[in-house]
Amino acid sequence: MDIRYSANQRDVKRYTTDELRDEFLITNLYRPDEVVCVYSHVDRMVTFGCMPVNEVVSLDKGIDVWHNFGTSYILERREIGIFNIGGEGEITADDETFKMAYKDCLYITKGTKKVTFKSYDPEKPAKFYMVSAPAHTAYKTTFIPIEKANKRPIGAVETANKRVINQFIHPDVLPTCQLSMGMTALDTGSVWNTMPAHTHERRMEIYMYFEIPKDNVVFHFMGEGNETRHIVMHNEDAVISPSWSIHSGAGTSNYTFIWAMGGENQAFDDMDDIPTEELR
Repeated sequence: MDIRYSANQRDVKRYTTDELRDEFLITNLYRPDEVVCVYSHVDRMVTFGCMPVNEVVSLDKGIDVWHNFGTSYILERREIGIFNIGGEGEITADDETFKMAYKDCLYITKGTKKVTFKSYDPEKPAKFYMVSAPAHTAYKTTFIPIEKANKRPIGAVETANKRVINQFIHPDVLPTCQLSMGMTALDTGSVWNTMPAHTHERRMEIYMYFEIPKDNVVFHFMGEGNETRHIVMHNEDAVISPSWSIHSGAGTSNYTFIWAMGGENQAFDDMDDIPTEELR
């Protein structure tokens, strides 16, 4: 398990490119028949990646659960959201099995003891991207296919940010303790996300960029609004955004990203907008 401790905005101003990437960037999430796990002390959010190829893989494979979580199983005091960004596969959560097609989502509630992952075709394995947050009560494990996501078109061609926000794990779709997740897809010709920029002091966020065409990248902007930094993102990379940081991006092509939030509340309008002309 890769553990990332909290970094404050004063120190980040002095980070080199490599230090910035080491602190906030998450790469190589999908290794055959393994579980990759990155534990962030920012709101204790955990990012997982799993690509089952020849095995049925358990969520806790290779993880010392008691040492890293202080519990007898990972979801004893946690909830988790899972997207499939690969070939068809399935997830079993205790005694329920869910078929997962491309861009489908599964919310698994606190108290689920056993979670496993399987691909249907080892030549086209599933890729399960996951984010987990602490939870204080149990809700209902719920499958949300891409067709059932709450869709919010936003932006315009003229500002190069025409996109659709697909809300999956969201208060308008289902109740959760604190985890919120969704998927934003940019139209062809649009490259900007989350601009004008904002912060939300009471929540952190994790972005995972994918569907970035070959030989293209996304420049992910972070930092305080008056002293920004950037991290160059490649396909299927994720990035941690503390509450003090903006989280915006521009690509050399259109792309899609999955966002996950956790923290003090789930009020999506609880953000501090930063006028674009005031960015530095």
